[in-house]
Formats: sequence, C-alpha cells, structure tokens
Amino acid sequence: MENKILTFDDLHDTDFDKLTINEQWNYEYEIEHKMHHIHAYPAKFPAFITRKALQIVKNKNFHVNTVADIFCGCGTTAYEASRNGKNFWGCDINPVATLIAKVKSGTYKQGMLDKYFLEIINLFDTSTVEKETLTDINERISYWFHNQQIEELSKLKSAIYKSTPEQSKYRKFFLCAFSNILKSTSKWLQKSIKPTIDPNKKIISVRDAFHKQFTSMKKANIDNSRPKGVRVEIEINNFMNNRPRKKIDLLVTSPPYVTSYEYADLHQLSLLWLGFTEDFRDFRSGSVGSLHHNSDFDKNKSQLNKTGNLNVSRLWKVDKHRAKNAAKYFVDMQKVIQKSHKLLNTGGYALFVIGNTEYKQVRIDNAKHLTESMLMAGYKEIEVSKRKISNKFLTPYRDKSGKFTSDKNSRKIYAEEFVIIGRQQ
Repeated sequence: MENKILTFDDLHDTDFDKLTINEQWNYEYEIEHKMHHIHAYPAKFPAFITRKALQIVKNKNFHVNTVADIFCGCGTTAYEASRNGKNFWGCDINPVATLIAKVKSGTYKQGMLDKYFLEIINLFDTSTVEKETLTDINERISYWFHNQQIEELSKLKSAIYKSTPEQSKYRKFFLCAFSNILKSTSKWLQKSIKPTIDPNKKIISVRDAFHKQFTSMKKANIDNSRPKGVRVEIEINNFMNNRPRKKIDLLVTSPPYVTSYEYADLHQLSLLWLGFTEDFRDFRSGSVGSLHHNSDFDKNKSQLNKTGNLNVSRLWKVDKHRAKNAAKYFVDMQKVIQKSHKLLNTGGYALFVIGNTEYKQVRIDNAKHLTESMLMAGYKEIEVSKRKISNKFLTPYRDKSGKFTSDKNSRKIYAEEFVIIGRQQ
C-alpha cells in the first residue's frame, strides 16, 4: 500500500508506521537549484515536494494561481512556486527565515552584485571599529565569538549598511550572506544543530568566509529566474494570530514537530547580529511547539482531539512538563489546521509534511493528530503517504550535541515522515 485515503471511520484503526513507502515522494529527478543552498537551514524539506504537489493538483484538474506556505521557513515553497509561474504568499514568525526566503525568491543583476561587493570589501579593508561599538556588543555575542571575529564582523556589517540602499533587495542579499557565515566564524560546534561550543575550533577569517559565501551566492544567481508578473509576498508574522489578506489555491507547508528544537536557539547568532532582538529568548514563546509558554493545561487538554489526548496521556506518565507542552502544541496545531481550511479557495488543496517523534521511548504521533485535525476542520479526500528522509536514513540518532550519529544509545530520530494531502470542499 503506497498511500491511504482516510475517513473518521478508519483513522484510529490505521497504523501510520505500517504504511509502505510511497516512492514518488522519495526522489526527485531534477537537481535542486543552487539558490536553495545559499543559507544553511535545519529541517528544510526537499524542493521537489512543491513541484510534485503542483503536478498532482494539475492531474486532478484543479487550476492553481496562488500557492502559500504558513510556516515558510527559508522559502523552499516560495522559490519553487514562483519558478513554476505561481504567485506566492507566505509567513513565518522567524525574521531570519523570512530574510532568507525573500533573498532566495529574488532575482539580481550580476553587475550590481559585483558593484556592491567591491564597495563592501573596500570599506571593510579601510575602516576601523570604534571602541564604543565593541563595548556595546551583546554579551551573548561575546559568548559565541572571539574578539577578533567580533571586530571583523562589526566592520563587515557596517560596510554592508553603508554600501547598499536601505530596504533594497541587494542589502537583504548581502545580509543573508553575512548571516550564513556567522556559525563558521563563531565558536559554535560546526556540525551540531544544538547550540554547543567547540573549544578547539580554528578561527576563520571573516573576510575570507564572506568572499567565499558571496561567490557561492553569485553562482546560484546565474540561472535564477522566474516568469514575469509572478508576485511573491513573504511576511514576518504568526499565522495563528494573523489573518491572511487573500485566499489561495494550494498550501504546501511543513509544521514544527512537538519535540523539535527551539528555532530561537538555533538562529540566535543571526537574530542577535542582525538586530532582530537583544535577547534571542524573546522569540521562544510565540512559536508553535515552544517549550516556553504560560498556558492552562486542563483547558488545553479539554480541547484536544482523540489522538492528541492519547499522545499527551502517554507523555504524562514519563514527563509531566513535556506533556503540558505537548498539549499546548496539539491545541495550537488544531487551530492552525482550522485556519488553513478557511484560507483555501473552494476546491483548493493543502499538503502537509510532518514526521513522528519520540521522547523517553514514548512515540508521539504528530502525523495522525494532524490528519484527525484535518478531518475535524472539514478537509475531504485526505491521502496519507510515507516517505524516507534521505539524510536521516543511515544515521537515525542524534547525540547530546545534536549531531547525527549511528549510536543506538543516542536519541532516536525517525527516518520517515508523512505527506498528507486534503481538499477544501
């Protein structure tokens, strides 16, 4: 069985883990465009999923004018939708993510990129940083960076702001390049997702790292284009708390998981350096699935659907704090699904990519909860497919630093995820 069409009657009798792998969601036959790799981003789903979603909906004789992603992240869906001639609207609560998404979805003149780069480098090479600037550096930045890197990064950031027009796509382009060199020029353990210091890490030249990053992004831009007249709108906001300005035809998105890492922790270097916050922890409380919130557990639990209640009850036996967080997450996701249904035009489609997780040997069924939420919201013709997560297949565990490992004594990461498609009727 490659996929399963689900109704309320058979949902709870279906074991999602026993679904066979649907090969159409495993591989792409077109190489991902280089623009998808201009900035590192954890848990980015493959670009071909958006292209395949467009083809599936086309085969169902439904015309798509506008695509949306309510957890747009670094803009994978935005880029693929616009490249395929579709208008796009998306949002994300993370300003670092939306910066990357906007840059990825833009088009740039090679000559202008060279012009601004030379101006930035000339300013970097000839300027100095005032002592007052260095003494005002956020203490968290001082924690992650050596003094030499702080001075060089301060010069580089200043040079970008002085050389590029305010609010221009070119300033965003170079700030994105700046953001992507922060991890490599810091003390952050390079191959770790979890914030961890590497005391033996070699100091890297900021200038060299920036030059290498610019060269890579410039090459990615060479064949970067989209049809004329296509509109791309990306907003910094929380979909749960904001009403989109327009309806859409196709939603392609990947929500956070109940035990996923805090994005504010993962992106703290960029959040701090780009001036989005003085304290990266401020961004923790507003996101779906955050561990940092104040909410009424009993009230949340009373709103949960059957699958959400089962998951929370299992977690309660091993970790009451985690169970309370999970209850908030599942309630948030139910609200997200309800709003997503209202976002779609009549007959429109939604595609969600989500995986199951595990905490202290308790299996958390995110996929079934999302499917039940879709049924409750009014989605019809719901199809569930399972796919392999290629970069997790051979190393389905993470060690204490957050690095992938094959050590079975480490925390297990599921090697599959689910593609769930439903129709608004």
